[in-house]
Amino acid sequence: MAEYVSMDVSDRVATITLNRPKMNALSLQLQQEFGEAANEAAQRSDVGAVVLYGGPRVFAAGADIKEMVGMSYQDLASKSEGLHAAFNAVAAIPKPTIAAITGYALGGGCELALCCDLRVVAEDAKLGQPEILLGIIPGAGGTQRLARLIGPSRAKDLIFSGRFIDAAEALAIGLADRVVPADEVLSDALAWAAQLARGPALALAAAKFAIDRGLETDLGTGLAIERVAFAGLFATEDRATGMASFVEHGPGKAEFVGR
Repeated sequence: MAEYVSMDVSDRVATITLNRPKMNALSLQLQQEFGEAANEAAQRSDVGAVVLYGGPRVFAAGADIKEMVGMSYQDLASKSEGLHAAFNAVAAIPKPTIAAITGYALGGGCELALCCDLRVVAEDAKLGQPEILLGIIPGAGGTQRLARLIGPSRAKDLIFSGRFIDAAEALAIGLADRVVPADEVLSDALAWAAQLARGPALALAAAKFAIDRGLETDLGTGLAIERVAFAGLFATEDRATGMASFVEHGPGKAEFVGR
């Protein structure tokens, strides 16, 4: 059993919770455990959406620096594959994912939030990539996912300076999608995830795939990815159900089964 990560499923929403006191420092063990939880959530047919939560006090304040301080280049190089595998497992979940952020999401914690599709942020939260203050750079996707999300100039500002930003600025630059009182973060994320989990699973997975893969390539190739994904959905039961329901009852009334 995992020591620092739990997963509960209710209403087709999996809540993956980090619990490594005091600040959810992302040790190698914690990384492995949330990567395994992400892989399980990806495969479970009773999960339609995922919320990633660090608890009421903090999302994750960054890497476990005490664990890293004595590492050599060779040590880090040998462990970097596992580091990226854990974060990539979260990003690869073929279902809507929401980071529910309280307290701090810094360094690796911010990078973990970037692996999710959407971010609900507490009004008093702080986010940032302060690795430069340690003489290093983000190493779990921050230089890539952050720039794709908020643009290269804003990403460079945060990464070059290492400064923390508040929830209002995060919302203004697109790093946060919703800002709510701290005691409403989890409930808001769960309600949003439950709404998304009722959607057509194969179409949601196709939309996520087309967006994510399309961002990695040129427009023409992205459009080709979209065209193939769009056409493929005409082989699904949910497409037939959705269109028939629209014709008979109007939009938003279909009940999907994930096939």
